[in-house]
Amino acid sequence: MPRERLDPALLRLCGVLAVGAFAPLLDSTILSVAVDALAADLGVPTTTVQWVSTAYLLAFAMVIPVSGWAGDRFGTRRVWLGALVLFSVGSLLCACAWSIGSLVAFRGVQGAGGGLMMPALQTIVVRAARGRQVGRLVAVVSLPALLGPVLGPLCGGLLLAHLDWRWIFYVNLPVCGLALLLARRGVPPDPRQRASRLDVVGLMLACPGLTALVYGLSQCGGPDGAGGGRVLLPSAAGAVLLAAFVGRSLRSSAPLIDLRLFRLRSFAATSVLMFVGGATTYGGMFLLPLYCQLVLDKGVVATGLLLVPQGVGALAARVAGALTDRIGPRPVVVAGLLLSAAATWPLAASVGEGSVLGAALFLRGLGTSAVTLAVTVGAYQGLDDSQVADAGTTTRILQQLGGSFGIAALAVLLQRGDHSAVAFAQAFGVTTALALCAVIAAALLPGHRAAAPAPLVTAGGRP
Repeated sequence: MPRERLDPALLRLCGVLAVGAFAPLLDSTILSVAVDALAADLGVPTTTVQWVSTAYLLAFAMVIPVSGWAGDRFGTRRVWLGALVLFSVGSLLCACAWSIGSLVAFRGVQGAGGGLMMPALQTIVVRAARGRQVGRLVAVVSLPALLGPVLGPLCGGLLLAHLDWRWIFYVNLPVCGLALLLARRGVPPDPRQRASRLDVVGLMLACPGLTALVYGLSQCGGPDGAGGGRVLLPSAAGAVLLAAFVGRSLRSSAPLIDLRLFRLRSFAATSVLMFVGGATTYGGMFLLPLYCQLVLDKGVVATGLLLVPQGVGALAARVAGALTDRIGPRPVVVAGLLLSAAATWPLAASVGEGSVLGAALFLRGLGTSAVTLAVTVGAYQGLDDSQVADAGTTTRILQQLGGSFGIAALAVLLQRGDHSAVAFAQAFGVTTALALCAVIAAALLPGHRAAAPAPLVTAGGRP
């Protein structure tokens, strides 16, 4: 039986949104090759430079809960346009940064723009599709995420070879400008929902709680070690604040995040996989360029070229969207996790050079991207329309938090091992172990395709 054609209006909408999504994804992958250059130019250690990435991911996660409320209050189209403007402003500020402190702060502004952008994108697409062929549509709108690993490291290497690091932020401005022009015409206005009251107290508990927890973890590489006050005090404070947030959310009629979704077995499994996926994906983006530059002694352009196979593998993973629609997310996720773990093993065994490195990175890109696509589809199975926004919010938060924890933990491992080949092998070993452990959670995902979908609607929301 031939596959049903996708609605052309939906495809156009996905294309317009994909241009906007390209800016933050390109920025993240370009920055991955600049960690060593930033450390040298700003005169700070790697554990400090990692906050350039961690601050972005934390800010990204912190504003995601607000995005659902803002979409109901102002409309997701306005949120999308406002997020593009905020990301552009953050990029310009980052390019003008005068110290590591100012750069970290301005990356937070950038992260806030990205955090508003991605849930709005998911909500617009899933609501327009009404649950039909979501896997194929996610594959279309995720194309920038697949192109980013191909173009990002190479563009970053070329920019750093001929210009300074500030241009890795300037390059975002024309992309955001084009995305704004297209969105004003191509993203239709959506009817405003009845917005509930923003849970300000929940926001004030979650934001500092998560930040304190990640900060405490990042201090494990300090002189006091994991048992020092710089680790225990912020970590304990963060844990207390998050416990209070969970208790309040479960009692509130209009919580910042609907934690009751975790009662659904498949959604709970999806959440675990999003956290682990964030740790391995963003952790790998942090590790791989440093591995090429510090262990293999490659320059920035050569590093960008070495990382291209991972992006090609990610592009090849586009078939995972349609495959998930046919057979369900569980087999796709399990296969992707096993492939990712097997592909990371050569790096953990310190044999990642030459053609071995290229093959390993191709398979790693294929596996991790297939997992991300399939998990994203699985997150919405069994949910009604009113739960879509909360599901997108929660899974995005967990993905970014996983990335924050992953980068902080791996930076500590590298710092304590003085960036030796052994330290990198241990760090890659951790990412391999995480992927294997995630197979347990993947077993709880739906092992079949989604139930009969609702009628397909156009981008304007009408059948």
